[in-house]
Amino acid sequence: MNRDYPLGRVRNFGIIAHIDAGKTTISERILFYTGSRYKIGEVHEGESTTDWMEQERERGITITAAAITCFWSKTTEKDKDDTSKKYRFNIIDTPGHIDFTAEVQRSMRVLDGAVVIFDGVAGVEPQSETNWRYADDANVPRLCFINKLDRTGASFEHSYQSILDRLSKKAIRVQIPIGEEGEYEGVVDLLEMRAFRFEGNMGEDVVSVDVPENLKEDAKKYRSELVERIVEYDEDLMSKYLEGNEPTVEELKKTLRKAVIANEIFPVFAGSALKNKGVQLVLDAVVDYLPSPEDLPPIKGIDPKTGEEVERKPSDDEPFTALAFKIQTDPFVGTLTFFRVYAGTLEAGSYTYNATTRTKERVGRIVRLQADKREEVKKVFTGEIIAVVGLKDTKTSHTLCDEAHPIILEEITFPEPVVSLRIEPKTKADQEKLGMALHKLADEDPTFHVSTDNETMETIIAGMGELHLDILVDRMRREFNVEANVGKPQVAYRETITSTSEVENKYIKQTGGRGQYGHVKIRIKPLEFLEEGAKIPNNTKREDHFEFVNNIKGGVIQQEYIPAVEKGIREAMDRGVVAGYPLVDISVDLFDGSYHEVDSSEIAFKIAASQAFQEAVRKAKPVLLEPIMKVEVIVPEEFMGDITGNLSGKRGSIEGMEDRGMNKVINAKVPLSEMFGYTTILRSMTEGRGSMTMEFDHYSAVPVNVAEDIISGRK
Repeated sequence: MNRDYPLGRVRNFGIIAHIDAGKTTISERILFYTGSRYKIGEVHEGESTTDWMEQERERGITITAAAITCFWSKTTEKDKDDTSKKYRFNIIDTPGHIDFTAEVQRSMRVLDGAVVIFDGVAGVEPQSETNWRYADDANVPRLCFINKLDRTGASFEHSYQSILDRLSKKAIRVQIPIGEEGEYEGVVDLLEMRAFRFEGNMGEDVVSVDVPENLKEDAKKYRSELVERIVEYDEDLMSKYLEGNEPTVEELKKTLRKAVIANEIFPVFAGSALKNKGVQLVLDAVVDYLPSPEDLPPIKGIDPKTGEEVERKPSDDEPFTALAFKIQTDPFVGTLTFFRVYAGTLEAGSYTYNATTRTKERVGRIVRLQADKREEVKKVFTGEIIAVVGLKDTKTSHTLCDEAHPIILEEITFPEPVVSLRIEPKTKADQEKLGMALHKLADEDPTFHVSTDNETMETIIAGMGELHLDILVDRMRREFNVEANVGKPQVAYRETITSTSEVENKYIKQTGGRGQYGHVKIRIKPLEFLEEGAKIPNNTKREDHFEFVNNIKGGVIQQEYIPAVEKGIREAMDRGVVAGYPLVDISVDLFDGSYHEVDSSEIAFKIAASQAFQEAVRKAKPVLLEPIMKVEVIVPEEFMGDITGNLSGKRGSIEGMEDRGMNKVINAKVPLSEMFGYTTILRSMTEGRGSMTMEFDHYSAVPVNVAEDIISGRK
């Protein structure tokens, strides 16, 4: 069985944006224009394809990243049914709400490009900045689409300027709108120097017309800016341009493509998805400028046998290599594992090797996703985004590959949860189902953590925000039929140390017969963050928030007891010292000790190390840390004074203010503990006209008077 589309005609891209910028509306237009749907599902009517979960339709927001496959012929191609002229699009529509940021992060890792949507009234918003940063980290080429230009207060120039100021100076207009707000009619393409209008009931007929007289001067000015920017990336074109020879549109497009793939230019487009204007030209731009899998460099990974770096070229002839990026529990087929194929092919019914767990997995059914609908396929090829039914041991970030040519790809890193709450089943029947539901939800969502309070034995769930946990509890009720009582949201505090200390501890126990003996000397200090690329010494184990240095010389402690020392310290870190919250960012140096030929054991060293560590932390001036949130509040001007005063009263620091349309935007940093239920307070203070978004920014030491209340509350 051969591939139905050449690799050069495949585009894997995501649609990313701040909440309410119109991502899902654009996805629906794409499905309609590509012929995947005969009618457009509107978000405000609860009928969109990619928002297929009940909670998504009720709330009008995207919660889970949905994968869709569709096919596109460029608007300039005459024969729409000729498959040799069609392109396969594998699209992921991602959430915009900060609580579901993990969905954006994991999607970025497996995409080759992205279309970033901006609200034509608001321009760049907080989550736009976060998503842009994720795209920078993953080195993903981007196109920008300024949407909603038909709305009152819309301004293409204001939104375009906000992209330059807040995201990247590499953005450049390739289109300008014809009219704005109620007079918005279409776009001018600056490369072609043609205007486009969108006719028919659903804007399906793209009609090319002359540039309107009143826009000719602006179009000429912006075109010369664009051409100058493009020719910078090709010396021959630059020489030709400087000699006074105008490059052809084809030459400009070819060079622009190279610059976009190299992340040197981010083209900016204009339109209104709801009014069916501009989307088809963005799809043409995806074909023209975003990379196919074969345009990208080979993917690099580690050979688990040798530890050396290996790479896989994007080719069907290479050994099979894929990254699992998402797990989804489906009530009808069981577990769906989504993965991106970077190299090679895989057939249904065969076996694949999970290099992360070093186990073999049988590949049952392979399905191509149309949001919540599925098309079964017998074989997948390089560059595809696909799901497999029934993999048992594969989790998010695991690498699937050919057993004869193992490779482990870099894992996806996820942020730590900042909000937790206690949960208990209502009945005995619910108790049995609760464990299974929590296990499945934690498998699906890497930012959802489940733990047990060792003192009260209560179950604690933790996530990225109130809405995140609210949705997960709702899913437990609907999908797993679990009724549960839920406590109030709690802040995920942390503890750390602010100075160094040294402690010696002996654990000696004689109980008749063989005794217990463990003796350690440790030194602890705040963890210093390494410069990028710095080498870690061989005697050091380092993770995100912990470093263990083994400085034992001359065998004063036998090698077999060293792992027990580390384990004892790790367990003590989980319990904390100030108020029982986990300790973070600590470096521990084990530099001396002794052992007994007969009485020493792993358990003795584990206890000795745990006690020594707790004493060392008490001496090292421990402090409580709290999550600080980046908050953006949008309010009419008359409420600005009240809101800034209110935020300051919540221990917030006002970082800046700006105008946005008729409203004021207040940017602040506020402790999470002060922000629970703030949306309700804001609505009542602004007669329902204020709105806010917030996302985690950093951890900071809790002021002494506040810390005392938290500590006494814990005890």
